[in-house]
Amino acid sequence: MTFSLVLQFAVVLAALGVGARVGGIGLGLWGGVGLLVLAFLGAPPTAPPVDVMLIILAVIMAASVMEAAGGIDFLVSIAERVIRKNPKHITIVAPLVTWTFTFLAGTGHIVYPLLPVIYEVAHQNGIRPERPMAIATIASQQAITASPVAAATAAMIGLFHSQNLAYGLPQILAVCVPSTLLGVLTAALVQTRMGKELADDPDYQARLAAGEIEAPRKKAGAAEQAQLPASARTSALIFLAGVALVVVLGLAPGLRTFQGHDKPEVMAMPVAIEIVMLAVAAVVLLITKVKPDIVVKTQTARAGITAVIGIFGLAWMGDTFIAANREVIIGGLGDMAKAAPWTFSIGLFAASVLLYSQAATARALMPLGLSLGIPPQFLISMFPAVNGYFLIPNYGTIIAAINFDRSGTTRIGKYVINHSFLVPGLVSTITAVVTGLVLAKLMYG
Repeated sequence: MTFSLVLQFAVVLAALGVGARVGGIGLGLWGGVGLLVLAFLGAPPTAPPVDVMLIILAVIMAASVMEAAGGIDFLVSIAERVIRKNPKHITIVAPLVTWTFTFLAGTGHIVYPLLPVIYEVAHQNGIRPERPMAIATIASQQAITASPVAAATAAMIGLFHSQNLAYGLPQILAVCVPSTLLGVLTAALVQTRMGKELADDPDYQARLAAGEIEAPRKKAGAAEQAQLPASARTSALIFLAGVALVVVLGLAPGLRTFQGHDKPEVMAMPVAIEIVMLAVAAVVLLITKVKPDIVVKTQTARAGITAVIGIFGLAWMGDTFIAANREVIIGGLGDMAKAAPWTFSIGLFAASVLLYSQAATARALMPLGLSLGIPPQFLISMFPAVNGYFLIPNYGTIIAAINFDRSGTTRIGKYVINHSFLVPGLVSTITAVVTGLVLAKLMYG
């Protein structure tokens, strides 16, 4: 290991550390600072990840217009009804609902308005809120690595296209949908046995007796909801139709094949996603008559900009560091990866803990996986390993889940790492990766 590599790696860690403290777009911006220092240290900057950023922008625009029209609230209202209809099985139902809605919307941020509903239903029925709250939060992120319109999936599609590999959305869906679902279900079953029952929990009972917690009480029916505008349902249906079209185009390349000057040409999947999502945004804007100024102020738009800046700074910095030290890194990891390709998933997991972004992790490390000679189908099976964000409990959805659980059962432990999300996060991720490796072997050899 050379002094130059150690120095550059220290710069990367320093940029990540400062960026994590700043939070939000600061993480991506400090990636740019790290990139600047790396350049002065002799690491030539690679090309910025423009392909991934364009896909994210297109998808975020469609989702933001849908949110401005009330479509997100419409989807949440459906999710709430499903959760409230199955109160006794909420530890199983809640994560399946959050997984499904993240899969459709392409963002885990849809879990925020569902968290208080999950808490209320669990608490009212005497179920330890930690159980469904933790796994529902984890499930909302696991689904990102299976969603056809998620930024992380865009990173994978862009990578395979740039390498002219015959892998893309169909293979990602075929492996990651069943593997992440099984991972979530397995973790949910484990969660049903986690922690003491509320009646046997001395800490909970002490807070209840002191009046610090409102006693569980049954409600006559579902919580009253504000009347949604007519545009809410329309925008959601148009957006979901766009998602379905993306899947169809991915599964049927013939639909995006055109006659070129000399021979038929196939529209690249990244381009197809960009076109469909931009068109969806335009159609929703036209039909629902949403004001464009409102769109850019939505939570989805703000989160999308943060994601784009994160990809821009972090993934570019990671690409540059790996490219500048490719021979040393590949030489050190090549034999291990060839002997046991699954060990690359550990690297993906560790990187995602630092990068706080599935998309940035995939964009930064998956090209290295290809360089190490790991077959694309196995990289797809290891894709869910980029969900290691939960290990250090400072991610937005984790903090929100802890705050929404007024019973205090969803919490960070004395040693920080022993928190409520550790077990469901590890169980779901490990199960998803192992299942994916088996599926990839059976389907693609």
